[in-house]
Amino acid sequence: MATTKQPAGTRRLYRICLQLALGSSIWGYNIGILSSVLVHPGWRSALHDPAPAQKGLVTGFYYVGTLISYLFLSHPLADLLGRRHAARAGTLVLCLGALLMAAAAGRHALGLMVAGRWICGLGVGVVSTTVPLYQSEMSPAKERGKYVTINHVGFVAGLATGLWAGYFVTFWRGDVGEFWGWRTLIVAQLVPALLFVVMLPYIPESPRWLLQTGDVERASKVLHWLREDVDEPADIGRELHAISNDIEIHYRTQGSFVAKSLALFREKPLLARMWRAFLLQFMAQMCGATAMKYYLPTLLKALGLETRLALMAGAVEMTAKIGMTVVEMWIIDRFGRKTCLAGGSVVMAVAMLINGALPQMFPKNVSLAADAICIAFIFIYAMGYSLGLGPAAWVYSAEIFPTTYRARGLNFAASGGSIGSIIVAQIWPLGVAKFGSDVYFFFFAVNAICVPVIWLLYPETKGCALEDMDSLFQKDSGESATLGLLGLLNQDEEDGEGLGGTGQRDSAESAVGEAQPLLRS
Repeated sequence: MATTKQPAGTRRLYRICLQLALGSSIWGYNIGILSSVLVHPGWRSALHDPAPAQKGLVTGFYYVGTLISYLFLSHPLADLLGRRHAARAGTLVLCLGALLMAAAAGRHALGLMVAGRWICGLGVGVVSTTVPLYQSEMSPAKERGKYVTINHVGFVAGLATGLWAGYFVTFWRGDVGEFWGWRTLIVAQLVPALLFVVMLPYIPESPRWLLQTGDVERASKVLHWLREDVDEPADIGRELHAISNDIEIHYRTQGSFVAKSLALFREKPLLARMWRAFLLQFMAQMCGATAMKYYLPTLLKALGLETRLALMAGAVEMTAKIGMTVVEMWIIDRFGRKTCLAGGSVVMAVAMLINGALPQMFPKNVSLAADAICIAFIFIYAMGYSLGLGPAAWVYSAEIFPTTYRARGLNFAASGGSIGSIIVAQIWPLGVAKFGSDVYFFFFAVNAICVPVIWLLYPETKGCALEDMDSLFQKDSGESATLGLLGLLNQDEEDGEGLGGTGQRDSAESAVGEAQPLLRS
């Protein structure tokens, strides 16, 4: 039976998104290894048996770095250098931080570790926003959720790789293993990081960023190349014109760097998006995800598993999440963002409730069955996160802002995730030490609150073109919407003139043949 070959543009977009997912996997690996590092005897010895508060400092300072990056570093780089070169710069900064972490020793070990984590946070702040931003700007509206979710597939794959690496390092014993084991975990991320840096120049720049900088010809070539055999040339031309129209309208209101940042909070149509994206990113971390990423082996040890088995169970859990995130790729554009976000929060709330209640009913691991159920629901929690807030928060935040403000808006929104992560990184170790399993009830409440907030306050963005988001958020802001892609299509039907003039369409169509050298299919 013959199989239908995918259009050239679709194959190219898949390839680009998978290449970009390598950058997300570095971010994930950087986080994934820390849970193994925190329980490694060599690391504890090098840092002179750090107290829970010091472990929280090592964990939390990373998010101080991401917060600073989101607010002051990442979006200027993305707008000035472009999405590709910003991702390269962020990856190189991450490498520097990893080297500092691996060098931690002696009486300044804690300081070096914290400084390395902070620098890694600066780099990750750039990579973690430019990758989904890039994917969102290149994807067609009807399948944008799928392509941007590939970012989270890469992230979870990196987390799983880090956890498996941590598990296998436990077999490296003796003085050499104690000294080099945790350091090897950290330094190993330099290999995929440098590969990602070398690879980036060979993929095309975002057509929306190219139009934002005035490079109409290259933008036309890239967009035609990405939509080849997917859309008709006239439709591609309309998309180009809609992007240009959106940029032009928002460009008129631009001013200084500070003025552009304040516009996200002063202009009602932008504020309507800003607070939603910020709150969504904040909820995505306050739901307990940060604690699960960093303290999962510790949580499993508390349920009766020994260290090595706890690390393996954590790695298995994260590997299963890869499959669930792939499932999310195929359902997010079918069922919508709101259904995935709210449904995932329901699953996480139930899982947190079970993990809080059973240890109260069967304290001190007196019931193997209760402990097994708790472990199972930790896995179920992870599934809920992978089907909801994990990928969908990034998809939603990356797609709702206008092109001119997209990098800035996404980064300001992501700062909400950093703030949530800093809070959770401090609450969890201290809360577990003082309240035990009662701390799960706090995160149950957070997830339960997320459900009505998402369902009632967030417009559905499924299938909406990036340039039509103004119309979608128009009700909340009370402002008139810009003429997006749907508006242009309706205008075409009325006046029969198509893309604002024959010359621009002909120019766009003539670029199709010249676009091939960008990336071979």
